[in-house]
Amino acid sequence: MTDASRSELKSRIKAILVDRLKLDRAPESIGDDEPLFGPEGLGLDSIDALELVLGVEQEFGVKIENEEVGMEALASVSGLADFIVAKKPSLAVS
Repeated sequence: MTDASRSELKSRIKAILVDRLKLDRAPESIGDDEPLFGPEGLGLDSIDALELVLGVEQEFGVKIENEEVGMEALASVSGLADFIVAKKPSLAVS
């Protein structure tokens, strides 16, 4: 995956976060490795996680099978990008 295509994927993920979760911040202000959950990151909760999973499934056509996989995949924007590319390698081609 090129740096440009990885950057585009992360931008799409950030846009989903802001749009679907109605976050009061610009997508570009979200750090790639910023934790999505907990007080030290975006502070998302379990309801946000469900909405994010739905958004990822609809946007990228990949399923997060269970909570264990989800905890790892949803740790950060970078983690989610890695998960999506692993599930759908065609997204890595740009």
